[in-house]
Amino acid sequence: MTTSQTPTQPTSSTSAASGADAPTRRAVVTGASSGIGAATVRHLRAAGWDVVAFARRADLLDALAARTGAHPVVGDVTSDDDVAHLVREAEARGPVHAVLNIAGFASGTDPIDASDLDRWRAMFETNVLGTVRVTKAFLPAIRRAGFGTVLVLTSTAGHDAYSGGSGYVATKHAEAAVADTLRLELNGEPIRVLEIAPGMVRTEGFSLTRFDGDQARADAVYDGVEAPLTADDVADVVTFAVTRPQHVAIDTLVLRPVAQSSTTLLARGPLVTRR
Repeated sequence: MTTSQTPTQPTSSTSAASGADAPTRRAVVTGASSGIGAATVRHLRAAGWDVVAFARRADLLDALAARTGAHPVVGDVTSDDDVAHLVREAEARGPVHAVLNIAGFASGTDPIDASDLDRWRAMFETNVLGTVRVTKAFLPAIRRAGFGTVLVLTSTAGHDAYSGGSGYVATKHAEAAVADTLRLELNGEPIRVLEIAPGMVRTEGFSLTRFDGDQARADAVYDGVEAPLTADDVADVVTFAVTRPQHVAIDTLVLRPVAQSSTTLLARGPLVTRR
């Protein structure tokens, strides 16, 4: 696994290098093999950060490391042993200043009265308990660094419910509550807790996973929607939040495509001004 190649440079308001004399900042990104996680790795590397990229798929992680110079660690946020290994790998590189909880997924669209509890259990294990496991494991490392940031990627589903999203909505509300509670518990320490909540984002895998690989159903989610958010759009905002001066805490930031005015109000068709 190579870690010495020059990272790609995405177009981003935060992608300027921090300068030759600036101290190295180090971030851990979960869910880093694809989608928003991989985009976040690219943007942070372009901003001059050392990045430890954590995900289950070794082939995708290796390819990302080759392109960006990130340090890949294969593992699952649902495993205590894997997360403990991740902490050791990250701290072996130096102080850890930021932990970005990006890993997560949606599964199914069953209403509550027809819920598949195995789907709910799998989502809670990754989206909620995985976030708590990683955050708990890294807080001592952040304290040893002297300051830092915990970021939780939730969703607008964590702020508004919608029909057919019951299990995913529940996990994202829980993640938002974890961020809010942790922020209160860390009051008085130089540690920020940031929540970024995207609306509709078109990535290569999110809807496909939700619909069990049914490409037609996945594509239909975005039919007629002008310019859904991309993984790079979200990564740009995540990187902006993490790279603010340490005294600036963006507690909660919601971002959506212009076509989506709320979780349940979505325009399909061209966006045009009314005359």
